[in-house]
Amino acid sequence: MPDLASDAARPFAPVQAARIAVAALAAAAVWFEVWEPLAPLSLIGVAALIFAGWPIAREAASNLLARRMTMELSMTIAIVAAASISEFFTALVVTVFVLVAEELERLTAARGRRAIGDLVEFVPREARVRRGSAVVTLAVDAVAIGDRVLVIPGERIPVDGAVVEGHSTVDQSRITGESMPAEKTVGSFAYAGSINQDGAIEIVVERVGRDTSYGRIIEAVESAERSRAPVQRLADRLAGYLVYFAFAAAATTFLVTGDVRDTISVIIVAGACGIAAGTPLAILGAIGRAARMGAIVKGGMHLETLGRIDTVVLDKTGTLTFGEPRVQAVHAAPGIAEDEVLRLAAAAELRSEHPLARAVVQAAEARGVALVEPAAFTNTLGRGITAEIAGAQVLVGNRRLLAETGIAVPAPHAAEIGSEVLVAQAGRYLGQIVLADRVRPEAHDAIAGLTALGIRTLLLTGDSAAVADAVARQIGIAEVEAGLLPEHKLARVAALVAGGRVVAMVGDGINDAPALSRADLGVAMGSGTDVAQESADIVLLGNDLLKFVDTVRLARRTRAIIWQNFAGTLGVDLIGMALAAAGFLSPLVAASIHVGSEMVFLLNSARLLPRGSNG
Repeated sequence: MPDLASDAARPFAPVQAARIAVAALAAAAVWFEVWEPLAPLSLIGVAALIFAGWPIAREAASNLLARRMTMELSMTIAIVAAASISEFFTALVVTVFVLVAEELERLTAARGRRAIGDLVEFVPREARVRRGSAVVTLAVDAVAIGDRVLVIPGERIPVDGAVVEGHSTVDQSRITGESMPAEKTVGSFAYAGSINQDGAIEIVVERVGRDTSYGRIIEAVESAERSRAPVQRLADRLAGYLVYFAFAAAATTFLVTGDVRDTISVIIVAGACGIAAGTPLAILGAIGRAARMGAIVKGGMHLETLGRIDTVVLDKTGTLTFGEPRVQAVHAAPGIAEDEVLRLAAAAELRSEHPLARAVVQAAEARGVALVEPAAFTNTLGRGITAEIAGAQVLVGNRRLLAETGIAVPAPHAAEIGSEVLVAQAGRYLGQIVLADRVRPEAHDAIAGLTALGIRTLLLTGDSAAVADAVARQIGIAEVEAGLLPEHKLARVAALVAGGRVVAMVGDGINDAPALSRADLGVAMGSGTDVAQESADIVLLGNDLLKFVDTVRLARRTRAIIWQNFAGTLGVDLIGMALAAAGFLSPLVAASIHVGSEMVFLLNSARLLPRGSNG
């Protein structure tokens, strides 16, 4: 049957409908012997077979030239064999079954492909852009990063960006899978493809077109059609093996029984179309459903890997926590003002995108501390920042950074659990800034969900052991490793993979990128850095870890459905060929079993296709 991963979606074609109608009417004419001037040769049957069977024979010839054994070839042989012994009625009925089955396959797959078209069409093509005091309507392609876009109630948001004016609630279920509208105030992030419900809002554009979160969903669903997961390649090989086996069984049947009808029945009843067509349909449907839930899976291979994971490694900051720490305390060295510690730390961190750096800058701005741009800036992964401010070297980072330069640092404050940022200037220790983050409210339930699935969870973080242990206790993770540099995380993930574990790494920062790439599956939070998202195989748009658990369940369900199709197809084929070889199945009954079982397995895969707007 056709490859549904590459076949273009289209409505029921008039020509195909005509072929089916001609074959069906000709079968009736042959059955009632309407006009048979050259019996036993049926002119009506021959003409109808040439017209209606042409696409089947053409596909069979194409596959044969490409040295691919497909069911079109076996069906073509069966049709020709039936006609050769004047079984024109059987040949025409088989032709009708095959043509109808092909169309039903295309229409079933088209349901998944229509989701792509719906996604593309849902994003507005125009945007209201503020130009000075006026608001002009521009094509979305003409909107630039940094423009301010106005969205009035009832309109769809055309870009990704931060709200800078207004207040509203937004239906962003197509992006994050959230069933309830999300409140948007100044500072909130708005997604393209969301529906503004209540008030007018103004958004500063950060991403446009294919770069938006919505655009990434579209690309994920489109890539599902192009990608070939290992299980799909296995399905194609198994389909070829079944064709070979059917021919061998048919040859054996003919040698043993000498009965041509039974031999033809053996060829007809064997069908791997439920596997060959059902597998890509299942993958397409699952990736589309995952996208509707807010998880972008970048291909069928990654979906299959997700269904096999037995270990999940998690970063802490930005993954299990919001990644938005706040300054809890500033402990200055004797003779140093707290504001001076904040001023130097914030100035050094001005160019950094790290969540701790942003928190320090925000705290300094909140206190009204004047900041200056550093003359030089170097970021050392896993350690901190070295900057030049007012001609002096300023170090802002962890204890390892200061220890490597020979600066003595006092012990941390035992009463406070949080991340510490140490500040030194010109070789002198100035003070310590303590920051704390909030654990995501769904993190505990997400870890419990993974545990219920039999998945081992580990927390790997560069933070202190005290902070890591406190977070782990709160969310229920038993295995914790703290104080890790990016290379240590990478080595730990590599060791798990080498030990035979199927590992998913969940992170959000630049320092997580190496481990994300080394794991069997990299999962990035949607709020994470671009580097992390590019390194990952799955992106969680809504930053909701429960969506990751749901996606794991979906991947396992997809694998189960594919293997159900595998087992069912093998069972039907083996039993059917045995019955046909023993003379219990006529060619007509064999064709009915072939097409019927195929549609059962296709419909089994179709259960994964998204339903409605929220999947």
